[in-house]
Amino acid sequence: MKKAKRLAATFFFSHKHAQSGAKIIPTIAYQLALTFPRIRHDITRAVEGDRMLLSSDKSHSDQIQELVVNPLHALKFRQDTPYAIIIDALDECFSAEEAARLVALLTEMLSGPELPIIHLMFTSRPEVHIRSAMQAGIHEISLTTRDDDTIQDVRFFLRSSLDNLRTSRPAVFGQTPKPWPSEDDFETLAFKAGGLFVYATMAMNFISAAGHHPQQRLALLLHEKSTVGADIDQLYRQMIETSQNPLIHCQMLASIIHLRRTFRLVELQKLFYDDQEILAVTLEIFSPVILNPPDGNGGVEIYHASLRDFISDPLRSKHYHVDYTHTEEYLAICCLHLLLREAPYSLSTNYAHVAWSLHLSRAYPSSKLRHLLAFETDLLILKVDQEHIGHCDRLAYS
Repeated sequence: MKKAKRLAATFFFSHKHAQSGAKIIPTIAYQLALTFPRIRHDITRAVEGDRMLLSSDKSHSDQIQELVVNPLHALKFRQDTPYAIIIDALDECFSAEEAARLVALLTEMLSGPELPIIHLMFTSRPEVHIRSAMQAGIHEISLTTRDDDTIQDVRFFLRSSLDNLRTSRPAVFGQTPKPWPSEDDFETLAFKAGGLFVYATMAMNFISAAGHHPQQRLALLLHEKSTVGADIDQLYRQMIETSQNPLIHCQMLASIIHLRRTFRLVELQKLFYDDQEILAVTLEIFSPVILNPPDGNGGVEIYHASLRDFISDPLRSKHYHVDYTHTEEYLAICCLHLLLREAPYSLSTNYAHVAWSLHLSRAYPSSKLRHLLAFETDLLILKVDQEHIGHCDRLAYS
């Protein structure tokens, strides 16, 4: 499509950068300006006339009209061969309701008779709200993970990864590594993965985790006979079962997942100051499915959205389920404690300043939270006032 010069714009959503949803329309407008150089001036003039157009405070409807529809009208042609705008992983960033609204807006506003013919292509997990937002005449393509090519690619990945693990751990497998795993074990693992690369990747992370014997980890993974659809959940449960205190570590996992943005490790340690040991053990237990850059520069984030779905759904996580209201309660308390420990205007408290009330609004109203809130709010107001007075004094004497 790109070689044929019919790709007008693309946008990729990622749960790693949830805030990127606000950039979708400006990003599409920028790419349209590259595809259709004649509309660059129209887009620039629109931004100069309303600086808020690029702000997240502006509605998607206004952004689409001013940055996309009006400039495309200026082309004054309707070609026979259509262009395409691809929006990938729609479900990863927005809530289902927000995603549905965006789909409805784009399909409605870009279907005008005087606009270039533009095909909108969305990829998403089959969320009910998103599918219901698709207007009549929209063609749906269901992607399968059971076709032969995909299954063979996953098998090749597993075989190569297991061979590399076997030859790179001589202390476990010997200087002249013996064949491993057996063909029966390999076929069982490959069947569990089916055509799911995410399962194959997480399974290899689980098997090869440092400090554990790969043969024992593989045996643990293969022990339960379950369907492909349930195997990812089973993998998550097996990780949890390696914990000596699974409920506490599931609570910490849920807290990381419910944060409104991605945190670096040092930021998590400040937020969960009183529970740093629990944080460290949680990151170790879930290391196969949590990205935690060893240099500490990148964000700590879940590997795949299925982990968020698992921990949020009591039917899937069963007795390891953590009710989100208790997670929000814990996060609200952590934010308040951070505000009291750190200077109110420091960089490390930016998140706590913005998010504590958001967490509080969804929190379980326990007596502990109510008493803590009443006690700490007075202290916090006093501390902020003192800092503000000191800040003003410094300005007066500068």
